[in-house]
Amino acid sequence: MKRRDFIGTASLGAAAPAVAAQNRRAEGIRYVDRKEGRHGFHARETKRPHIFLICLDMVSPDHYIASRGLLPRMEMPAMRALMADGTNFSNAFCTISICAPSRASLYTGRQPYVLANPRGGQLGMETSLRPNDVIFPEYLRASGYRVRHVGKNHTGAQKFMDAFGELDSQWERAMPAMDQDELYVSYLRGLGVKLPRYAREIRTVHPDRKSDNQGYGGWIAQSDGKPFPLEAQYSHYLFRWGIRKLDEALAAGGAPLYMQINIYDPHKPFTIPAGFERREAELRKVIELPASYKEWAARGSKPGPGDPPWLEVFRRHWGFYRPQDMLDYLVANALAMEVIDRGLGDFIAALKQRGIYDDSLILFIADHGEMNGHLGIMDKGCYIHPDTQLVPFIVKPPAGMGARGRTVATPVSLLDVSSTVLDFAGIEPADRQDGVSLLPCLRGEPLANRELLFQTGWQITGNPACGFVHWEPGGSCHLFVYNSGSNTTELYDVNDPDPRNLCGRREHEALRVEMARRMLPLLRQDPRFGCFTLGFHMGHIDEVGPPPRRG
Repeated sequence: MKRRDFIGTASLGAAAPAVAAQNRRAEGIRYVDRKEGRHGFHARETKRPHIFLICLDMVSPDHYIASRGLLPRMEMPAMRALMADGTNFSNAFCTISICAPSRASLYTGRQPYVLANPRGGQLGMETSLRPNDVIFPEYLRASGYRVRHVGKNHTGAQKFMDAFGELDSQWERAMPAMDQDELYVSYLRGLGVKLPRYAREIRTVHPDRKSDNQGYGGWIAQSDGKPFPLEAQYSHYLFRWGIRKLDEALAAGGAPLYMQINIYDPHKPFTIPAGFERREAELRKVIELPASYKEWAARGSKPGPGDPPWLEVFRRHWGFYRPQDMLDYLVANALAMEVIDRGLGDFIAALKQRGIYDDSLILFIADHGEMNGHLGIMDKGCYIHPDTQLVPFIVKPPAGMGARGRTVATPVSLLDVSSTVLDFAGIEPADRQDGVSLLPCLRGEPLANRELLFQTGWQITGNPACGFVHWEPGGSCHLFVYNSGSNTTELYDVNDPDPRNLCGRREHEALRVEMARRMLPLLRQDPRFGCFTLGFHMGHIDEVGPPPRRG
């Protein structure tokens, strides 16, 4: 044998076991991008249900947490029915309380690098997902699911084109431009209804109490002054558009369906149609201004003890300096939830009429929370507070899985949506997922207790900050916040109906120190939060101790 032949044979012999092992690992692997061989996954044999994700935009905890007091007074039978048929996660959180970043983490199952809304970030800052990212509907599509979507995108048009092969009408934006949505205008024409205008609009004033600030929507009529019917309201149009797409997909037969319906409501500006006059009168009798709002007003709208610097910035931009304006906002916000519930009820009824409700997986969530008058402000922003981090999170599993009507207090995250949906679909992605599947929990198994990390970035102003929640089983849930741009630390009782900063109060000093000590290792174990680690350590060196010596 020639030396060259011997060397070649020996090399092949040495490489053969490694190649065989690599082939075994690759056996059965599939790819979202087959041409490039990117985003690999395994698909296991399982009964794959139809999956429906319904995501609202900016929902206050006042509207789904019973201890807040308002929920029992609200008429939302469809949401209550989902709770009765599934599991309600009462301590569910977004990763960041800004629309585009939250949706980026929801779809990727990853902590977001997107830290601002489109057109809201500094030049060069990522405000949409990158082309080489993968979102969980892409896995579903690659595994054989038929995928459909309705409504808001706000994470970049390319990713929705990759996943769904379409971008729903004019939805690469923060809010709908109804008069530019040709399908909606055509829908109204079919109903014999003209485009809406505001019959009563909620408006606020600047801190001088005189200058007009901005409008937040309110009660709508047709452009000719006639009543605007419920079935013509935009969220109801989106639910009906979803039913139409549902029927088209079911008519094609074959593979299971994944559909997501992204409803813009109850985000302001509100669009309350006719037919809710009785409910408005009833809600005005029971809705009260939050105690923290009254305290702020009693101080002459001046900052109070423990108020972090970001709060005054947002009060000046989104503060309600006239109590009547604040009350109008609270009433309209609650009515917007009831309007949504009517549309949700129509969609659930359609699933039942088509015989697929029982065996479908349904997830009902929101992208982030809303201050709803607490501390004197509304909306959300580049800060971390329980009312903006908390989100509704209801999961109705297929029939026969676990107990129904359960409430689980163990903290969960919107990061868990991707892992849960893929687990139900029998998909095991090779790419990193930061969430966990809730499927075992839905079967009745205990859910591991986690300390969830948050961050925030840019909206109106910049406020690089991070925080985490710690939950004691059967007890309290606390949120700790580090603001890298100020020396104000924040500590909140998540389950307080009107959360205020507890830092600076003697009775909570030991808890503040404990939470600071818990936060440092959380930051150190995730290199993506490394930008906060040193600043946090130096700012809290008295609580956590000096860094270890090097060398």
